[in-house]
Amino acid sequence: MHFLHPLDAEKELTYQDVFLMPQFSDIVSRMNVDLSPQDGTGMTLPIVVSNMTAVAGKRMSEAVTRRGGLVVLTQDMSLERIEEIVKATKVCHPVFETPIVLDEQESVQTALNLINKRAHRAVIIVDKQNKPVGIFTEKDAYRRDRYNRLVDVMTRDLITVPSTQTPKEIFQTLHDRRLSIAPVVNLDGTLAGVMTKKGCVRAVQYKPALNSSGNLLTAVAVRIRFGLDETLDRLNQIGVDMIVLDTAHGHQKMMIDAVKKARSLVGPSKPIMAGNIVGEAAAKDLIDAGATHLKVGVGPGGACKTRMTTGVGRPQFSAVSEVAKYARAHGAFVCADGGVKHPRDVALALAAGAHSVMIGTWFAGTYESPADVQFDENGRMYKEQFGMASRRAVTNRTENTDPFEQAQKEFFEEGVSQTRMYLNPGQESVEDIIDEITAGVRSACTYSGARNLDEFHEKAIVGVQTASGYEEGKPVTKSWT
Repeated sequence: MHFLHPLDAEKELTYQDVFLMPQFSDIVSRMNVDLSPQDGTGMTLPIVVSNMTAVAGKRMSEAVTRRGGLVVLTQDMSLERIEEIVKATKVCHPVFETPIVLDEQESVQTALNLINKRAHRAVIIVDKQNKPVGIFTEKDAYRRDRYNRLVDVMTRDLITVPSTQTPKEIFQTLHDRRLSIAPVVNLDGTLAGVMTKKGCVRAVQYKPALNSSGNLLTAVAVRIRFGLDETLDRLNQIGVDMIVLDTAHGHQKMMIDAVKKARSLVGPSKPIMAGNIVGEAAAKDLIDAGATHLKVGVGPGGACKTRMTTGVGRPQFSAVSEVAKYARAHGAFVCADGGVKHPRDVALALAAGAHSVMIGTWFAGTYESPADVQFDENGRMYKEQFGMASRRAVTNRTENTDPFEQAQKEFFEEGVSQTRMYLNPGQESVEDIIDEITAGVRSACTYSGARNLDEFHEKAIVGVQTASGYEEGKPVTKSWT
């Protein structure tokens, strides 16, 4: 990356402060751009989901990893719950979407309670042999008693597709039959998954993030203070692919010692991400300790109050740029954590040298995040989001500790305890947002004449703009007269 005006390199900048200059390009199609991070993880997209309780869970892990990204499960989960999600993710089909499955004797209300858990918004009714016998959508509940059994309301005229068909072939079947979704069945007729028309297109456009065994990737955040040995041993046993050592202030002795210990326990080949940091000195210490990936960002996140509470942090673009310069020179990789609100911000983080971008709050308002869908006074769908340093998160994290110690820790609040994250119409699924991000990043690469992310970082020319310049780039949604 180069600055349009070299003196701007001395400024402390965030994503809103900068822009990319268009350059000569001979790239014929945006689809010719390779977005894989090449960071040794197996990801095929530079998107990492933040280890936040309100964001990362089982459904998020399946959906994002199937499209090539990675989800970091939070350290606030019990090891039992983490093991459950890791095992579930690893047995997920890398192409077929996970269905909501119910018995025909279940009630309409039960189905309606579950239908917002998946973006395909359908329930597959199966018999005792796990063979699909019907499908239920919200249309089937119209003017029906909520206590009716599914067997009385489901659509029985069921079209299934064989698991041997390619996504393009399944799409054609759905198109010809004027269907939006169909169950996928194995040769013996048992349910293998579901596919939607969008899912068929995505299955061709994206490649799943797989480990060497062909299973979807998993990553777990680990506390550095207590029980590190026991936790890492358990995570190794269940086959977690990446360890993330996570604390708000990553440049401290306790973190450096934790990285050294983790490296000795998990061996030389497993990726270890450590953070959060914002400068070269911290990058050097963590890389020397054994970290392969560095998590960059103090205070830019949407649910974080660290900068407003403490004054500590650094504008994210400059933080990523400095850490990435050192990391790339020493064979390590950077994950830019926080501060992204639009696809342009993801592109700018990658231009600055990040190999991947961690997203939390943006993904909280989706079907796949763990919280239940709620409705506001106008009927709009939303989910509750909270920061991992908020009073709410601290209370949940310390509920089994001494009450006085818990009360003390609640004084140190650096996060938002409750925010409504609305499900954006047309982008209710995390996959819809991933589509928008990848389209933007692909275009940014072609504007810079880059065929992959390393070329993008090398060729990107960045300029600094005024606040008015940033405002000028926003679309106009209503008349100004």
